[in-house]
Amino acid sequence: MTDTCPFCSIQAQRIAGGNEHAVWIRDGFPVSPGHSLVIPKRHVGSFFEVSSEERIALLELLDQAKLAADMEFHPAGFNIGINDGADAGQTVPHLHIHLIPRYKGDSPDPRGGVRWVIPDKADYWSKRG
Repeated sequence: MTDTCPFCSIQAQRIAGGNEHAVWIRDGFPVSPGHSLVIPKRHVGSFFEVSSEERIALLELLDQAKLAADMEFHPAGFNIGINDGADAGQTVPHLHIHLIPRYKGDSPDPRGGVRWVIPDKADYWSKRG
């Protein structure tokens, strides 16, 4: 835990759910209604550094956040993502799992989903020269 890490000092009123090892909150800069983050309580940077118990706890809260989004917003689907490392786009060096609800029509062509992190290689289904 560090004093400068925003996920080590989450205000209690932002916490939507939690367990022994993790919490989930609504994203402060949501890309869609219901966008949530699942965050370990222990300050750890990578998904690959969490213990088995922490991993189970994170996935339990991912299920809780998904159910809450289903009940409140009724999305048509979800993207689940982790930016693990600066070169993968991680800007806060504390592991967090994004749960991003998706809605019919929110993108002209949602095919490829998370593959769009590298746009030149995302589209594998159409004929590219």
